[in-house]
Amino acid sequence: MSKKQLESTQPLLLVEDDPGLRSQLRWALDAFDVHLAEDRESAIKLLQEVQPPVVVLDLGLPPDPNGASEGLAALEDILSLRPNTKVIVSSGNEERGNAVEAIRLGAYDFYPKPVDVEVLRLIIDRATQLHLLEEDNQRLSQPPEDAPLNGVIAASPQMLKVCDAIRRIATSDVSVLLTGESGTGKEVLARALHDSSMRATAPFIAINCAAIPENLLESELFGHEKGAFTGAVRKTTGKIEQAQGGTLLLDEIGDMPLPLQAKLLRFLQERLIERVGGREQIELDVRVISATNQDLKTLIEVGGFREDLFYRLEEVGVHIPSLREREGDAVLLAKFFLQRFTASLKKPFRGITKDGLAAISAYEWPGNVRELENRMKRAIVLAEGKFIGADDLDIDLGGKVAQIPTLRQAREAAEHDAIVRALKISQKNLTAAAKVLGVSRPTLYGLMKTHNLTATG
Repeated sequence: MSKKQLESTQPLLLVEDDPGLRSQLRWALDAFDVHLAEDRESAIKLLQEVQPPVVVLDLGLPPDPNGASEGLAALEDILSLRPNTKVIVSSGNEERGNAVEAIRLGAYDFYPKPVDVEVLRLIIDRATQLHLLEEDNQRLSQPPEDAPLNGVIAASPQMLKVCDAIRRIATSDVSVLLTGESGTGKEVLARALHDSSMRATAPFIAINCAAIPENLLESELFGHEKGAFTGAVRKTTGKIEQAQGGTLLLDEIGDMPLPLQAKLLRFLQERLIERVGGREQIELDVRVISATNQDLKTLIEVGGFREDLFYRLEEVGVHIPSLREREGDAVLLAKFFLQRFTASLKKPFRGITKDGLAAISAYEWPGNVRELENRMKRAIVLAEGKFIGADDLDIDLGGKVAQIPTLRQAREAAEHDAIVRALKISQKNLTAAAKVLGVSRPTLYGLMKTHNLTATG
């Protein structure tokens, strides 16, 4: 799209109380679809009607035409209703302090009076282009309609492989054991597995085995009859029974007490339960997914977990990689959390700075997705500017320089690695390596020269 086509398709809201200047600017900016407002009320009405990407706002609006209180109030209203709108404020030389205050409140730029139309047009063009870029960035941070799994935000090969495994497992009614570090999203994947299965319309019930005291966990899982123990004033169904026809997630399964492991094993073998204090055997149809951040095989060796239960739980096992192992997912998730929290917390942030993205990419994320989510929420609550930077995220890289490679550097690195792998696979036979790479032998030779590679080295 050409610059002229771009201008003619974009609405522009001009808020100016001077009729003569309003008319002059409308004529000078006729390349845009100009909408005129003379005060805060009419400006807000037009903002909601036409949703312009750019607003040109005079700070001196009635009832305070000689001050800036009404203009600054209009600015705050505009950014509250449409945080991504680029507001260009008008300020005279004697009102520079007001212009600085407007920038602090979130205005994109200001132009001095008297108006230089060419300068103003240039500022509007830049603001329009930036708005389009930010819209594209926001679209990219949205979960795509063809997301790998319901609720899963990921694009890395590592997580796409996991999601593919979950999709295939979902169609088979087997017990699944999800393993991975704390905060990697095991419950999210368990729910995605449920949603992709034939049980999707039935209940999904989750229980954290580490969060409930040992003396209460049995009752939580299996339910109890009235009078089964002190305080049992009525019959209560347990989590397993509540999941009838659906899926039960046993989170932190490694923390389940040994006596209760035996009772769970019986349920998995026979699909029958008895409530605490009861004698009736209840037959249930429940799919069990378990999750842990512990090494269950090590627990088995030290007598902390039953081996027979392990094999019942892990009919199929899926390991979820840590966030530091997922190439590019940290940035993708950060943008997703930014969008979610700016909406829920009503904080008009516009994006993440370059140094912020670099820090997110370089950080190891020991707390995984949960840590990233918490840091983004904290930054959005506490940051003073309109963009989230590395300082706002409070990321300590331990002296490591955060740096995102350029696209050229990334392509060159990928090309170098592909050539090295092809040479290794072909045992340094150039003809065979060229065939693997899909290029001619002379082309391969030229690429090797570029990357300073030899077939003998």
